[in-house]
Amino acid sequence: MHRSAALAAAALFAIAVAVPAAASSASPAPDVPGAGDPAVPVAAVERTATTDRPGTPAPSRGLFLTVSGSQNTWIRGVLLHCSPAPAGPHPEAAAACAALDAARGDLDRLSGDRHPCTNQYDPVTVSATGAWRGRPTAWHKTFANACELAVETGAVFRF
Repeated sequence: MHRSAALAAAALFAIAVAVPAAASSASPAPDVPGAGDPAVPVAAVERTATTDRPGTPAPSRGLFLTVSGSQNTWIRGVLLHCSPAPAGPHPEAAAACAALDAARGDLDRLSGDRHPCTNQYDPVTVSATGAWRGRPTAWHKTFANACELAVETGAVFRF
């Protein structure tokens, strides 16, 4: 993946994680380091508040999926939650989670949608960052065109 696509994906992921965290609480717990400090991002304070307390499991943030076009002319991303049930803004969350479950979270083993494609070269790069069923995931791959992406990954990157 090109450096600029990686940076754009990281920025989209940071926004996707920060927005729900910021909306979930008007003010962080006062005993959390950085609470109330304008130099410390709210998401960082929220993460500290939920993961530094004994006995409190870290919340699952799901998988942040991105698709970017040839030479980074465009990029789009969506957050997919599969645990405990398919959720999130992914338009085909249930099908995407089912495909990931069938592949046991290994994106290289997705069954996809088998159909013929043309030999047109218009590369697309995809990435999946975050956690699938609590297991850390960081994966990316470039396909020759969007049709080949669909053949290999099916509903997972169909957004």
